[in-house]
Amino acid sequence: MTKRRHALQDLTWVEFAERLKGDKPVILLPLGSQEEQGPHAPMGDYVVAEKIALAAAERAKAICAPVLPFGYAEFFRGIAGGIQLRADTFSRVLEDMITSFLDHDIVHIVICNGHSTNAPLIADVTHKVRRQHGIIVPSLNLWRLMPDSVWSEIHDANAPKVRGHGADPLTSVAMHLTPDLMRPDLWQGAERKTAFGLPITNQFSGLQFQGASIDVPLDVMQVASDGIGSGDATLSTAAAGAAMTEWLTAYVADFLIHFKTCDPRQPNG
Repeated sequence: MTKRRHALQDLTWVEFAERLKGDKPVILLPLGSQEEQGPHAPMGDYVVAEKIALAAAERAKAICAPVLPFGYAEFFRGIAGGIQLRADTFSRVLEDMITSFLDHDIVHIVICNGHSTNAPLIADVTHKVRRQHGIIVPSLNLWRLMPDSVWSEIHDANAPKVRGHGADPLTSVAMHLTPDLMRPDLWQGAERKTAFGLPITNQFSGLQFQGASIDVPLDVMQVASDGIGSGDATLSTAAAGAAMTEWLTAYVADFLIHFKTCDPRQPNG
């Protein structure tokens, strides 16, 4: 196995200490989830999130920490095989990950979040870190980085139809990065259900009533029996996944390079 100088897990502590001499590298913290992604895709979405984070770190001459493979999303508990951390557990683990570097005066830290439902908890943790340590830790919400213009370039007229949990971006990216794990034959396109006689919107957590959305604590199986929040996964392609992976890798790498020039203590400096 070839040692990856941009992967913290591959380095000895002596090798990492050498990297810390002088100009310390940016540390990238990849997060993901072990959860259903529809019947056709592997549950470990953290695998592709980590691949993108590692590729970005290599380009930016940063160092990627080991991925946190478990996230927070109560509505996925209805399907076996998922591992959902409690909100307090996730927050404490993330804080410990960050402070493990701050303890050694490593202050350029960036989160690469591959599970969108982690976002509110990440915000809580990073605000706490700033209050207590004076350091700003940016977080990139990986699957929501691409603007509509990029979606349109990659999927043309199908862009609105393919987007959603259980479809893209993750299905196309997984078809590109982990093709042997895909099971497109299992996708059947189950219809979404209603709750209290009302249509369910916002993937898994909202009801449409008189033109407005009402948040309700639903389980994924109460929304769609195949676990698909929205989007048509039959429109996903490995070619689209390759284009998305390249765009995301380049974007994350560019941000790491930019953030390296900034002082995390002085956002207005």
